[in-house]
Amino acid sequence: MEKKENIILTKTIAFSLLIIEFCENLEREQKFVIANQLLKAGTSIGANIHEAQNAESKADFIHKVKIAAKEVEEVKYWIILCKEAKSYPFNQELETQIKEIGLIIYKILSSSKKK
Repeated sequence: MEKKENIILTKTIAFSLLIIEFCENLEREQKFVIANQLLKAGTSIGANIHEAQNAESKADFIHKVKIAAKEVEEVKYWIILCKEAKSYPFNQELETQIKEIGLIIYKILSSSKKK
């Protein structure tokens, strides 16, 4: 039997790769503080989602996914700053992807809590 693709794992890896690329661009433009914050939060989402796949219990799974959800909100904040600051680059694809990832994560949390 073929294993079904785990869409949130796939999306968080793709997002992390895009974040790395964007943060390298920020660093080239000497925007080090936001580059560092965004890189940590953006890659942490996928790390926590991956960790949740081997959670010790349902409570542990929910906890790890909640951490990922918090990181989603932090990433949204840094992306808004990049979007609104005149001297910062902005990447529309990052904004689109983080919104999609957030919706999936909140759906996972919602359905996990019901079970």
